[in-house]
Amino acid sequence: MHTTPDAADYEWPSCTNPRCGRALWPEEAHRQVCRPCEQTAHDQLGELPALFVRLSTTAALLRRVGNRGVGSSSSDAPPIPGRLEVMDLTGPGGAADRLRTIEDTWRRALGRQSAARAGSPTAAVPIHVTFLRINLQRACDTHEGVAQDLDAIRRLHRECTAAVSSGPRPARVGIGICPTRDAEGSPCGEPLAASSAHHRVHCPRCGARWDGMADWRDLRRAQDDVAAATAILDADHPEPEPADEALAKVAVDAAAEDKDEADELPVYAYSGGGWTQR
Repeated sequence: MHTTPDAADYEWPSCTNPRCGRALWPEEAHRQVCRPCEQTAHDQLGELPALFVRLSTTAALLRRVGNRGVGSSSSDAPPIPGRLEVMDLTGPGGAADRLRTIEDTWRRALGRQSAARAGSPTAAVPIHVTFLRINLQRACDTHEGVAQDLDAIRRLHRECTAAVSSGPRPARVGIGICPTRDAEGSPCGEPLAASSAHHRVHCPRCGARWDGMADWRDLRRAQDDVAAATAILDADHPEPEPADEALAKVAVDAAAEDKDEADELPVYAYSGGGWTQR
């Protein structure tokens, strides 16, 4: 007998990107991530070659200054301090190798042949970026692990942007825990942080987001509600006395009883050839 499935049990597909999680449009229901996340990754990849050129220039300058030697008198200018984040991104295991890892993963997932290494990192970054941008749409359609790769691209873009920036990094301030409740009604509880660079707060655990001052006020009210509910629960269920404190209390009571018994015992003293009670 054919039965129609209950519509309430159907879960509409959503973007697998943990930083997004929005419901997919009907025409993209077959995809792994949504179109906006694909476009964001496409833009970030497009900016990486120019960022890496600036990083390579800075790294070369740092190497020349480092080779000059501490005791060199060729210049009265103070040496440029080493920037480890620049050297990490331009050296082995840096931006080129991280992009190469994503490319190798996509080649296996999409059935493409392995590619030979492109040479120096400066030459390799544009080649890897070109491959990733060309195959980005197909990866977002069919590659199950594409969400992790897009997050890796986002982090690499953020690190490169911060490394070439001369200003201080945006400050991040903790603003409490995430109050978003799951299907069972329990709050997420993940610590949240706000950045001075934008007005968005994002929970890395459940994917909830708050954009702008109106959402921030809703976030604050929800946090207050969770705190009030937690306080009521703690009042209804007080914590039991810790075992060590209970044992310490028993030991003190026993010592007091021993002292009382000792005070009640008669005291004798030897004097004049015999024992007399005091």
